[in-house]
Amino acid sequence: MKLDERKFRILQAIIDDYIVTAIPVASRTISKKYDMGVSPATIRNEMSDLEELGYLDQPHVSAGRIPSNKAYRLYVDELVGSFHLDEATQRRLRDRFMVRARQIEDVVGTAAQALSELTNYTSVVMTPKQQQMRIRNLQLVQTSSSSALVVIVTDSGIVRDCVIHVHESLDSDALYAISKMLTERLSGHTLGEVEGILEELIKRSPGNENVARGISTLMDQLQGGDLPRTVRVAGTSNIFNYPEYNDVTKAKALISLLEDKERLSELMRSRGTMEFSIRIGAENGLPEMNDCTMATATYRVGQGTVGTIGIIGPTRMNYKKALSTMLFIGQQLSEMLSRSNVPLPDGSEDTI
Repeated sequence: MKLDERKFRILQAIIDDYIVTAIPVASRTISKKYDMGVSPATIRNEMSDLEELGYLDQPHVSAGRIPSNKAYRLYVDELVGSFHLDEATQRRLRDRFMVRARQIEDVVGTAAQALSELTNYTSVVMTPKQQQMRIRNLQLVQTSSSSALVVIVTDSGIVRDCVIHVHESLDSDALYAISKMLTERLSGHTLGEVEGILEELIKRSPGNENVARGISTLMDQLQGGDLPRTVRVAGTSNIFNYPEYNDVTKAKALISLLEDKERLSELMRSRGTMEFSIRIGAENGLPEMNDCTMATATYRVGQGTVGTIGIIGPTRMNYKKALSTMLFIGQQLSEMLSRSNVPLPDGSEDTI
């Protein structure tokens, strides 16, 4: 059943008030604080109807009403498309992201911290699956007469380096030539596609056995299993700011979930590739999240690899502020990770 305009306005007022106060809202409060243009008696009747329709709960007989998860779902669905962060906050965030980072994890850490600080909720940022990232540049840098540092630059930044053994006859010029050959052959391919290409290169590599062995070592480094995603969590202790988590047992259960990176990754991945997702209470599918909302958005790296940014807070979340902040930070992540200037070992820069 679609709510008429008056019912929705009253429900919206109740939600807005409860988000701020965490106190059940009475009809008298709505009548005094919000200009509804109707009598208190009419507001009481409308609130009774909203309760019957499942949008309001009454925790105690004499108390006011609180929004149900059904109410929050309607509220959020009506808000979608109207999220906008004020210009001053946008400027502060842009300044914060005006940094160069050698690793995507550094940028992700900045994003998680900023999101948590601005919303006062727990933030979660997950890097893209690294095997989906595309190689942009590969360098072999001589570290001694018999070893070289392999540095792999992807479309998101430097994600992997390792030291390999090389023949003493290979000087810096020879290593540069090998680097150029590898870059030309591997550029544009994902890390997950590298194995087959390297096998072919080994067959065609110069007669120097150590070069082939070095390439093989690199292949093993890249293909030694599914490269893990990094999950950054910030503001875990923020849950104690909300009376919903005065219950120690409930708080401990949620903190345990937030500290379990594997379960948290699964929760984030369950959103699939949806660009924007909000799950309220039981919609999260975990008992620890029954009183929580989790909102996520995707951000893009380089040529389209997808990562995820999210916030976790009580269902009594300040949705307008939280979601507009999350979406803007996600946008900044996408922009930064698609135009990064990546410092290379010789001090030069590789620019997308």
